[in-house]
Amino acid sequence: MAEHPLPGGATAAPSGAPAPDGGRRSSLADMGKEAGLAAFVALMLALPMGGFKTTEAVTGLSLTFRPLFVLVAVAFVFVGRIVLIVLRERRGAPRGDGGPGLMDRIARGASQGSTTIGIVILAIAVLLPFMPFSSRYLIDTATTVLIYVMLGWGLNIVVGLAGLLDLGYVAFYAVGAYSYALLSTEFGFSFWICLPLAGVFAALAGVLLGFPVLRLRGDYLAIVTLGFGEIIRLILLNWYDVTNGPDGISRIPRPTFLGLEFTRRPAEDITAFHQYFDIPYSGEHRVIFLYFLILGLALLTNVFTQRIRKLPVGRGWEALREDEIACRSLGINPTNTKLTAFGLGALFGGFAGAFFATRQGFISPESFTFIESAIILAIVVLGGMGSQLGVVLAATLLIVLPELGRELAQFRMLVFGAAMVGIMVWRPRGLLAHREPTLLLYGRGRGAA
Repeated sequence: MAEHPLPGGATAAPSGAPAPDGGRRSSLADMGKEAGLAAFVALMLALPMGGFKTTEAVTGLSLTFRPLFVLVAVAFVFVGRIVLIVLRERRGAPRGDGGPGLMDRIARGASQGSTTIGIVILAIAVLLPFMPFSSRYLIDTATTVLIYVMLGWGLNIVVGLAGLLDLGYVAFYAVGAYSYALLSTEFGFSFWICLPLAGVFAALAGVLLGFPVLRLRGDYLAIVTLGFGEIIRLILLNWYDVTNGPDGISRIPRPTFLGLEFTRRPAEDITAFHQYFDIPYSGEHRVIFLYFLILGLALLTNVFTQRIRKLPVGRGWEALREDEIACRSLGINPTNTKLTAFGLGALFGGFAGAFFATRQGFISPESFTFIESAIILAIVVLGGMGSQLGVVLAATLLIVLPELGRELAQFRMLVFGAAMVGIMVWRPRGLLAHREPTLLLYGRGRGAA
């Protein structure tokens, strides 16, 4: 193919020739073909999903075609695809690889300064209910974020540290929730007694799941864990005599603060929170108490995970994640290692489930569908597998973004999905995907003597 002369005797590489960085530059025709294909797919999706709208008429419902909506969607995808192609080539990295850049340096800095960042985040979380702009809606949203942070940290033990793909984590969440609901409503146990019991029952379910999958990895493991999650949901749905089936369990007792209830008019022999402290009654007292309760549970999960990573069992998880054959050759028992990962990961899922039940006051099998497992796994993967700070960041994005998009009405989840796709294209390995060794032979910044 002929080269094109430039002033000064230089020559330009022909269209489609390899780029100086080793990649291959796309010609305008290639860019147009790729963007056109993406726009065609967008057209096929936009026509049935948003191109037609039912409107009320005198004779009944009528179907209205919205060409502007379809054109805007197709144009947005076409232009967006071209922008992605240009950014991909400017980055000079292979397709699908984020490559070194600003976010990699941020991830490395976040990993090295995780203690300082964690203290700052904790201070913000503690002061949040007392900020001038704080409201019940904001505290409720923050409570939901903390529930998913705790679930993400629990699943991070199984997926991020041990490298075992678990698609049925919601099963342990459900076991914890139903354990608390049944123990409190049927036997009258308090929240503080039921909480550790719910965690133990969920851990036993995790060990029960671990035994059949000891020889499985990858896709086969994911399929079995997915089936386990569905089995638990179907048991909750059909075992009517125990779980009340699709009707769920209602009137689940609320937790108390040192025996003080958060009610306006308590029973004669019980003192309410506002009566004991001689303050006016407010419904926000219970909301703030629940917020600090889940904050404490999340901190317990984080401290436990950080400490156990430095113990032999934690290093065994990481060895299992990297290479199971090498793990066996070093004398590490993969059976015990997998069972401890499943059991401890499920333990914190059970704690979160118990809190969910007491917060809602009502649970049913519809609260524990596969979509919950997908969201929790997305938090771990999006944040960066093995990254504690990444889980916090990803949980905040996945919970807050849909809340911010409520004004978009029916397009809220469409925008949310597009944002998630954009993030994963930008950072395929996760937002804070940087692994620091758990132990350093000579310490940070030192070399061998």
